[in-house]
Amino acid sequence: MSLLLSEQVLAHEGCGTSRQIAGRVRPVVARQTAPSVSRATQKCLSNHKAQRSCTKLQAPATEAPPTDKQAGADSPYALYTLTTWLLKEEMKGTIDGELATVISSIGLACKQIASLVQRASLSDMNGLAGLANQSGEDQKKLDVISNEVFSNCLRSSGRTGVIASEEEDVPVSVEETYSGNYVVVFDPLDGSSNIDAGISTGSIFGIYEPSDECSVDDMENPEKMMDNCILNCCQPGSALLCSGYCLYSSSTIFVLTIGKGVYGFTYDSMVGEFILTHPDLKVPNLGKIYAFNEGNYEGWTPKLKEYMDSLKSSEKWNGKPYSARYIGSLVGDFHRTLLYGGIYGYPGDTRNPNGKLRLLYECAPMSFIMEQAGGSGSTGTTRVLDICPEKVHQRVPLFVGSKGEVDYLETFFDKE
Repeated sequence: MSLLLSEQVLAHEGCGTSRQIAGRVRPVVARQTAPSVSRATQKCLSNHKAQRSCTKLQAPATEAPPTDKQAGADSPYALYTLTTWLLKEEMKGTIDGELATVISSIGLACKQIASLVQRASLSDMNGLAGLANQSGEDQKKLDVISNEVFSNCLRSSGRTGVIASEEEDVPVSVEETYSGNYVVVFDPLDGSSNIDAGISTGSIFGIYEPSDECSVDDMENPEKMMDNCILNCCQPGSALLCSGYCLYSSSTIFVLTIGKGVYGFTYDSMVGEFILTHPDLKVPNLGKIYAFNEGNYEGWTPKLKEYMDSLKSSEKWNGKPYSARYIGSLVGDFHRTLLYGGIYGYPGDTRNPNGKLRLLYECAPMSFIMEQAGGSGSTGTTRVLDICPEKVHQRVPLFVGSKGEVDYLETFFDKE
Protein backbone atom coordinates (compact mmCIF):
# COMPACT_ATOMS: atom_id res chain seq x y z
CA MET A 1 0.00 0.00 0.00
CA SER A 2 1.41 3.40 -0.96
CA LEU A 3 2.03 6.06 1.62
CA LEU A 4 -0.68 8.31 0.21
CA LEU A 5 -3.23 5.48 0.14
CA SER A 6 -2.30 4.46 3.68
CA GLU A 7 -2.90 8.00 4.89
CA GLN A 8 -6.27 8.10 3.16
CA VAL A 9 -7.31 4.80 4.76
CA LEU A 10 -6.20 6.05 8.13
CA ALA A 11 -8.11 9.29 7.74
CA HIS A 12 -11.23 7.32 6.91
CA GLU A 13 -10.85 4.82 9.74
CA GLY A 14 -9.76 7.34 12.38
CA CYS A 15 -13.20 7.22 14.03
CA GLY A 16 -12.56 3.65 15.28
CA THR A 17 -10.98 2.49 18.46
CA SER A 18 -7.57 1.87 16.92
CA ARG A 19 -5.44 3.05 13.99
CA GLN A 20 -3.52 0.81 11.61
CA ILE A 21 -0.16 2.30 10.72
CA ALA A 22 2.27 0.40 8.44
CA GLY A 23 0.74 -2.91 9.54
CA ARG A 24 0.93 -2.10 13.26
CA VAL A 25 -2.01 -1.45 15.60
CA ARG A 26 -1.73 1.54 17.86
CA PRO A 27 -4.39 1.93 20.57
CA VAL A 28 -6.02 5.32 20.83
CA VAL A 29 -5.10 7.00 24.07
CA ALA A 30 -8.07 8.31 26.00
CA ARG A 31 -8.28 12.09 26.09
CA GLN A 32 -7.22 13.46 29.47
CA THR A 33 -9.39 16.05 31.20
CA ALA A 34 -7.82 19.46 31.56
CA PRO A 35 -6.85 20.52 35.09
CA SER A 36 -9.10 23.07 36.79
CA VAL A 37 -8.09 26.73 36.44
CA SER A 38 -9.02 29.88 38.25
CA ARG A 39 -11.86 32.18 37.10
CA ALA A 40 -9.35 34.88 36.20
CA THR A 41 -7.46 32.50 33.99
CA GLN A 42 -10.68 31.31 32.31
CA LYS A 43 -11.70 34.93 31.58
CA CYS A 44 -8.30 35.63 30.11
CA LEU A 45 -8.51 32.57 27.88
CA SER A 46 -12.04 33.52 26.76
CA ASN A 47 -10.92 37.01 25.77
CA HIS A 48 -7.96 35.57 23.89
CA LYS A 49 -10.16 33.12 21.92
CA ALA A 50 -12.64 35.87 21.05
CA GLN A 51 -9.79 38.05 19.82
CA ARG A 52 -8.49 35.22 17.60
CA SER A 53 -12.01 34.59 16.26
CA CYS A 54 -12.40 38.27 15.32
CA THR A 55 -9.07 38.19 13.59
CA LYS A 56 -10.26 35.26 11.46
CA LEU A 57 -13.52 37.02 10.58
CA GLN A 58 -11.64 40.15 9.51
CA ALA A 59 -9.31 38.23 7.15
CA PRO A 60 -9.21 39.87 3.70
CA ALA A 61 -11.66 38.36 1.19
CA THR A 62 -9.34 39.01 -1.75
CA GLU A 63 -7.17 35.99 -1.12
CA ALA A 64 -5.67 34.67 -4.36
CA PRO A 65 -7.48 31.60 -5.73
CA PRO A 66 -5.52 28.34 -5.88
CA THR A 67 -3.42 27.80 -8.95
CA ASP A 68 -4.10 24.93 -11.37
CA LYS A 69 -1.25 23.02 -9.81
CA GLN A 70 -2.63 23.53 -6.29
CA ALA A 71 -6.05 22.45 -7.52
CA GLY A 72 -4.59 19.18 -8.78
CA ALA A 73 -4.77 19.91 -12.54
CA ASP A 74 -1.15 18.85 -12.97
CA SER A 75 -1.31 15.87 -10.65
CA PRO A 76 1.50 13.39 -11.31
CA TYR A 77 -1.03 10.62 -10.82
CA ALA A 78 -3.23 11.72 -13.74
CA LEU A 79 -3.20 9.78 -17.01
CA TYR A 80 -3.75 12.15 -19.89
CA THR A 81 -5.30 10.00 -22.58
CA LEU A 82 -5.96 11.12 -26.13
CA THR A 83 -9.65 11.37 -25.26
CA THR A 84 -8.95 13.54 -22.21
CA TRP A 85 -6.66 15.79 -24.25
CA LEU A 86 -9.28 16.22 -26.98
CA LEU A 87 -11.95 17.08 -24.41
CA LYS A 88 -9.71 19.73 -22.87
CA GLU A 89 -8.98 21.24 -26.28
CA GLU A 90 -12.70 21.29 -27.00
CA MET A 91 -13.34 23.09 -23.70
CA LYS A 92 -10.71 25.68 -24.66
CA GLY A 93 -12.47 26.24 -27.98
CA THR A 94 -9.45 25.10 -30.02
CA ILE A 95 -11.51 22.41 -31.76
CA ASP A 96 -15.19 21.57 -31.90
CA GLY A 97 -16.87 18.36 -30.82
CA GLU A 98 -17.24 17.06 -34.37
CA LEU A 99 -13.53 17.36 -35.12
CA ALA A 100 -12.73 15.67 -31.80
CA THR A 101 -15.00 12.80 -32.84
CA VAL A 102 -13.20 12.41 -36.18
CA ILE A 103 -9.78 12.36 -34.48
CA SER A 104 -11.04 9.80 -31.95
CA SER A 105 -12.25 7.56 -34.78
CA ILE A 106 -8.79 7.76 -36.38
CA GLY A 107 -7.24 6.80 -33.05
CA LEU A 108 -9.51 3.76 -32.93
CA ALA A 109 -8.48 2.78 -36.47
CA CYS A 110 -4.81 3.04 -35.51
CA LYS A 111 -5.32 0.73 -32.52
CA GLN A 112 -6.87 -1.88 -34.78
CA ILE A 113 -4.15 -1.56 -37.43
CA ALA A 114 -1.43 -1.81 -34.77
CA SER A 115 -2.91 -5.13 -33.67
CA LEU A 116 -3.12 -6.36 -37.27
CA VAL A 117 0.51 -5.43 -37.95
CA GLN A 118 1.70 -7.27 -34.84
CA ARG A 119 -0.18 -10.41 -35.84
CA ALA A 120 0.48 -10.25 -39.59
CA SER A 121 2.70 -13.33 -39.71
CA LEU A 122 0.46 -15.32 -37.36
CA SER A 123 -2.70 -14.49 -39.32
CA ASP A 124 -1.29 -15.06 -42.81
CA MET A 125 -1.54 -11.37 -43.71
CA ASN A 126 1.97 -11.01 -45.14
CA GLY A 127 2.60 -10.86 -48.87
CA LEU A 128 0.81 -9.32 -51.84
CA ALA A 129 -2.93 -9.07 -52.31
CA GLY A 130 -2.66 -9.51 -56.08
CA LEU A 131 -3.89 -5.96 -56.73
CA ALA A 132 -2.33 -2.60 -57.61
CA ASN A 133 -3.29 0.86 -56.37
CA GLN A 134 -3.86 3.96 -58.50
CA SER A 135 -0.13 4.73 -58.52
CA GLY A 136 0.65 1.32 -59.99
CA GLU A 137 2.17 -0.05 -56.78
CA ASP A 138 1.47 -3.64 -55.76
CA GLN A 139 -0.85 -3.72 -52.77
CA LYS A 140 0.00 -5.81 -49.76
CA LYS A 141 -2.73 -7.75 -47.99
CA LEU A 142 -2.45 -5.40 -45.04
CA ASP A 143 -2.75 -2.37 -47.35
CA VAL A 144 -6.21 -3.50 -48.37
CA ILE A 145 -7.30 -4.47 -44.85
CA SER A 146 -5.93 -1.28 -43.27
CA ASN A 147 -7.75 0.83 -45.84
CA GLU A 148 -11.02 -0.88 -44.92
CA VAL A 149 -10.39 -0.35 -41.21
CA PHE A 150 -9.61 3.35 -41.68
CA SER A 151 -12.59 3.94 -43.97
CA ASN A 152 -15.05 2.11 -41.73
CA CYS A 153 -13.95 3.97 -38.60
CA LEU A 154 -14.30 7.33 -40.37
CA ARG A 155 -17.73 6.42 -41.74
CA SER A 156 -18.98 5.23 -38.36
CA SER A 157 -17.96 8.54 -36.76
CA GLY A 158 -20.85 10.22 -38.59
CA ARG A 159 -18.74 13.36 -38.99
CA THR A 160 -16.84 12.65 -42.22
CA GLY A 161 -18.15 13.76 -45.60
CA VAL A 162 -15.35 12.87 -48.02
CA ILE A 163 -12.57 10.28 -47.77
CA ALA A 164 -9.47 10.21 -49.99
CA SER A 165 -7.04 7.32 -49.59
CA GLU A 166 -3.82 6.24 -51.25
CA GLU A 167 -5.48 2.89 -51.92
CA GLU A 168 -8.53 4.36 -53.70
CA ASP A 169 -8.52 5.65 -57.27
CA VAL A 170 -10.80 8.58 -56.49
CA PRO A 171 -12.20 10.28 -53.36
CA VAL A 172 -15.24 8.63 -51.83
CA SER A 173 -18.29 10.48 -50.57
CA VAL A 174 -19.71 9.00 -47.37
CA GLU A 175 -23.32 7.77 -47.50
CA GLU A 176 -25.78 10.44 -46.39
CA THR A 177 -26.94 8.38 -43.40
CA TYR A 178 -23.43 8.50 -41.90
CA SER A 179 -22.19 11.67 -43.56
CA GLY A 180 -20.63 14.65 -41.83
CA ASN A 181 -18.69 17.58 -43.17
CA TYR A 182 -14.97 16.96 -42.66
CA VAL A 183 -12.69 15.94 -45.51
CA VAL A 184 -10.15 13.31 -44.41
CA VAL A 185 -7.16 12.24 -46.52
CA PHE A 186 -4.91 9.38 -45.46
CA ASP A 187 -2.35 6.74 -46.25
CA PRO A 188 -3.62 3.80 -44.20
CA LEU A 189 -0.32 1.90 -44.08
CA ASP A 190 2.83 3.68 -45.20
CA GLY A 191 5.94 1.54 -45.59
CA SER A 192 3.96 -1.67 -46.01
CA SER A 193 6.80 -3.16 -48.07
CA ASN A 194 8.68 -3.44 -44.76
CA ILE A 195 6.05 -5.51 -42.96
CA ASP A 196 7.44 -8.92 -43.91
CA ALA A 197 10.81 -7.85 -42.46
CA GLY A 198 9.29 -6.54 -39.23
CA ILE A 199 10.42 -2.96 -39.87
CA SER A 200 8.52 0.15 -38.73
CA THR A 201 5.39 1.16 -40.62
CA GLY A 202 2.77 3.81 -39.99
CA SER A 203 -0.45 5.60 -40.93
CA ILE A 204 -0.66 9.24 -42.06
CA PHE A 205 -3.74 11.48 -42.14
CA GLY A 206 -4.90 15.04 -42.68
CA ILE A 207 -8.25 16.72 -41.96
CA TYR A 208 -9.56 19.69 -43.93
CA GLU A 209 -12.27 22.29 -43.36
CA PRO A 210 -15.90 21.19 -43.43
CA SER A 211 -17.61 21.49 -46.78
CA ASP A 212 -21.07 20.55 -48.05
CA GLU A 213 -20.22 20.86 -51.74
CA CYS A 214 -19.76 17.10 -51.99
CA SER A 215 -22.75 15.24 -50.58
CA VAL A 216 -24.69 12.23 -51.70
CA ASP A 217 -27.83 13.23 -53.58
CA ASP A 218 -29.76 10.79 -55.74
CA MET A 219 -30.72 13.65 -58.05
CA GLU A 220 -27.15 14.93 -58.45
CA ASN A 221 -25.18 14.27 -61.60
CA PRO A 222 -22.61 11.61 -60.55
CA GLU A 223 -19.86 13.17 -62.67
CA LYS A 224 -20.47 16.61 -61.17
CA MET A 225 -20.55 15.11 -57.68
CA MET A 226 -17.18 13.44 -58.28
CA ASP A 227 -15.71 16.72 -59.53
CA ASN A 228 -16.89 18.39 -56.32
CA CYS A 229 -15.31 15.61 -54.24
CA ILE A 230 -11.97 16.06 -55.98
CA LEU A 231 -12.22 19.84 -55.67
CA ASN A 232 -12.85 19.57 -51.92
CA CYS A 233 -9.92 17.22 -51.42
CA CYS A 234 -7.43 19.20 -53.48
CA GLN A 235 -6.71 21.91 -50.93
CA PRO A 236 -3.26 23.29 -50.02
CA GLY A 237 -1.66 22.06 -46.83
CA SER A 238 -2.01 25.54 -45.35
CA ALA A 239 -5.76 24.81 -45.09
CA LEU A 240 -5.25 21.76 -42.87
CA LEU A 241 -7.13 21.79 -39.59
CA CYS A 242 -5.31 18.78 -38.22
CA SER A 243 -2.75 16.22 -39.29
CA GLY A 244 -0.93 13.35 -37.70
CA TYR A 245 0.56 9.91 -38.01
CA CYS A 246 0.72 6.69 -36.05
CA LEU A 247 4.00 4.77 -35.86
CA TYR A 248 3.81 0.98 -35.51
CA SER A 249 7.16 -0.09 -34.09
CA SER A 250 8.57 -1.24 -30.75
CA SER A 251 5.76 0.91 -29.38
CA THR A 252 2.72 2.43 -31.07
CA ILE A 253 2.96 6.23 -31.05
CA PHE A 254 0.21 8.60 -32.20
CA VAL A 255 1.55 12.07 -33.12
CA LEU A 256 -0.93 14.88 -33.67
CA THR A 257 -1.19 18.61 -34.36
CA ILE A 258 -4.30 20.78 -34.45
CA GLY A 259 -2.30 23.87 -35.35
CA LYS A 260 -1.26 24.56 -31.75
CA GLY A 261 1.96 22.57 -31.36
CA VAL A 262 2.71 18.87 -31.72
CA TYR A 263 1.78 16.18 -29.18
CA GLY A 264 2.72 12.51 -28.99
CA PHE A 265 0.66 9.75 -27.37
CA THR A 266 1.99 6.24 -26.69
CA TYR A 267 -0.40 3.31 -26.74
CA ASP A 268 -0.69 1.48 -23.42
CA SER A 269 -2.10 -1.97 -24.13
CA MET A 270 -2.75 -2.49 -20.40
CA VAL A 271 -5.46 0.18 -20.38
CA GLY A 272 -6.21 0.25 -24.12
CA GLU A 273 -5.57 3.98 -24.45
CA PHE A 274 -3.13 6.40 -26.05
CA ILE A 275 -1.35 8.20 -23.18
CA LEU A 276 0.25 11.64 -23.55
CA THR A 277 4.02 11.06 -23.38
CA HIS A 278 5.44 13.78 -25.65
CA PRO A 279 3.82 17.14 -24.85
CA ASP A 280 4.67 20.08 -27.12
CA LEU A 281 7.33 18.41 -29.28
CA LYS A 282 10.00 20.68 -30.78
CA VAL A 283 12.52 19.67 -33.43
CA PRO A 284 16.11 20.92 -32.91
CA ASN A 285 17.10 23.74 -35.28
CA LEU A 286 20.06 21.69 -36.49
CA GLY A 287 20.77 17.98 -36.52
CA LYS A 288 23.45 15.47 -37.42
CA ILE A 289 21.39 12.84 -39.27
CA TYR A 290 20.34 12.76 -42.91
CA ALA A 291 17.90 10.24 -44.37
CA PHE A 292 18.11 9.90 -48.16
CA ASN A 293 18.03 6.84 -50.41
CA GLU A 294 21.52 7.25 -51.82
CA GLY A 295 20.90 4.33 -54.16
CA ASN A 296 19.31 6.94 -56.44
CA TYR A 297 22.35 9.25 -56.27
CA GLU A 298 23.27 8.89 -59.96
CA GLY A 299 19.83 10.09 -61.02
CA TRP A 300 19.94 13.29 -58.94
CA THR A 301 20.57 16.79 -60.25
CA PRO A 302 24.15 18.14 -60.02
CA LYS A 303 23.21 20.62 -57.29
CA LEU A 304 21.59 17.94 -55.16
CA LYS A 305 24.70 15.80 -55.55
CA GLU A 306 26.78 18.79 -54.47
CA TYR A 307 24.60 19.18 -51.39
CA MET A 308 24.92 15.50 -50.49
CA ASP A 309 28.69 15.60 -50.97
CA SER A 310 28.88 18.60 -48.62
CA LEU A 311 27.25 16.57 -45.85
CA LYS A 312 29.93 13.92 -46.19
CA SER A 313 32.81 16.35 -46.59
CA SER A 314 35.59 16.49 -44.00
CA GLU A 315 34.85 20.23 -43.70
CA LYS A 316 31.16 20.12 -42.92
CA TRP A 317 29.23 23.36 -43.09
CA ASN A 318 28.13 23.45 -39.43
CA GLY A 319 31.14 21.72 -37.89
CA LYS A 320 29.18 18.63 -36.84
CA PRO A 321 29.60 15.09 -38.16
CA TYR A 322 26.62 13.70 -40.07
CA SER A 323 25.31 10.15 -39.93
CA ALA A 324 23.21 8.42 -42.59
CA ARG A 325 20.01 6.74 -41.37
CA TYR A 326 17.42 5.51 -43.86
CA ILE A 327 14.68 2.99 -43.07
CA GLY A 328 12.57 3.28 -46.20
CA SER A 329 9.44 4.04 -44.19
CA LEU A 330 8.37 7.69 -44.28
CA VAL A 331 6.76 7.56 -40.84
CA GLY A 332 9.77 5.86 -39.23
CA ASP A 333 12.34 8.18 -40.79
CA PHE A 334 10.19 11.24 -40.10
CA HIS A 335 9.63 10.35 -36.44
CA ARG A 336 13.35 9.98 -35.80
CA THR A 337 14.01 13.31 -37.54
CA LEU A 338 11.31 15.01 -35.46
CA LEU A 339 12.84 13.81 -32.19
CA TYR A 340 16.56 14.14 -32.96
CA GLY A 341 16.72 16.77 -35.69
CA GLY A 342 18.33 16.51 -39.10
CA ILE A 343 16.73 16.19 -42.52
CA TYR A 344 14.70 13.64 -44.44
CA GLY A 345 14.56 13.81 -48.22
CA TYR A 346 12.91 12.02 -51.10
CA PRO A 347 13.96 14.06 -54.14
CA GLY A 348 13.08 13.59 -57.76
CA ASP A 349 15.46 11.75 -60.08
CA THR A 350 15.71 10.85 -63.75
CA ARG A 351 13.18 8.02 -63.38
CA ASN A 352 10.75 9.93 -61.13
CA PRO A 353 11.23 13.69 -61.64
CA ASN A 354 8.70 14.52 -58.91
CA GLY A 355 9.79 11.83 -56.48
CA LYS A 356 7.44 9.11 -55.23
CA LEU A 357 5.67 10.73 -52.27
CA ARG A 358 2.11 12.03 -52.68
CA LEU A 359 1.43 15.66 -51.84
CA LEU A 360 -2.10 15.40 -50.48
CA TYR A 361 -1.86 12.62 -47.89
CA GLU A 362 1.89 12.30 -47.25
CA CYS A 363 3.91 15.45 -47.90
CA ALA A 364 1.39 18.09 -46.75
CA PRO A 365 0.33 16.42 -43.46
CA MET A 366 3.95 15.67 -42.51
CA SER A 367 5.10 19.19 -43.41
CA PHE A 368 2.30 20.64 -41.27
CA ILE A 369 3.49 18.61 -38.30
CA MET A 370 7.12 19.59 -38.83
CA GLU A 371 6.33 23.29 -39.12
CA GLN A 372 4.24 23.15 -35.94
CA ALA A 373 7.28 21.63 -34.23
CA GLY A 374 9.52 24.47 -35.44
CA GLY A 375 10.94 22.80 -38.55
CA SER A 376 10.37 23.16 -42.29
CA GLY A 377 8.96 21.26 -45.25
CA SER A 378 10.07 22.11 -48.78
CA THR A 379 10.33 20.78 -52.32
CA GLY A 380 13.73 22.45 -52.51
CA THR A 381 12.27 25.56 -54.11
CA THR A 382 8.74 25.87 -52.67
CA ARG A 383 7.11 25.55 -49.26
CA VAL A 384 5.10 22.32 -49.36
CA LEU A 385 2.08 23.81 -47.57
CA ASP A 386 1.73 26.49 -50.27
CA ILE A 387 1.17 23.98 -53.08
CA CYS A 388 -2.43 23.32 -54.13
CA PRO A 389 -2.76 19.80 -55.57
CA GLU A 390 -3.94 19.58 -59.15
CA LYS A 391 -4.98 15.96 -58.67
CA VAL A 392 -5.49 13.65 -55.71
CA HIS A 393 -2.43 11.45 -56.22
CA GLN A 394 -0.01 14.19 -57.31
CA ARG A 395 3.64 13.61 -56.38
CA VAL A 396 6.20 16.19 -55.28
CA PRO A 397 9.80 16.06 -54.00
CA LEU A 398 10.03 16.37 -50.22
CA PHE A 399 12.70 17.71 -47.89
CA VAL A 400 11.56 17.99 -44.29
CA GLY A 401 13.28 18.42 -40.95
CA SER A 402 15.17 20.95 -38.85
CA LYS A 403 14.71 24.48 -40.15
CA GLY A 404 18.45 25.15 -40.32
CA GLU A 405 19.02 21.96 -42.30
CA VAL A 406 16.25 22.64 -44.82
CA ASP A 407 17.38 26.25 -45.24
CA TYR A 408 20.89 25.02 -46.00
CA LEU A 409 19.62 22.58 -48.63
CA GLU A 410 17.60 25.33 -50.34
CA THR A 411 20.75 27.38 -50.88
CA PHE A 412 21.91 24.72 -53.35
CA PHE A 413 18.63 24.83 -55.27
CA ASP A 414 18.92 28.63 -55.44
CA LYS A 415 22.09 28.14 -57.50
CA GLU A 416 20.22 26.26 -60.23
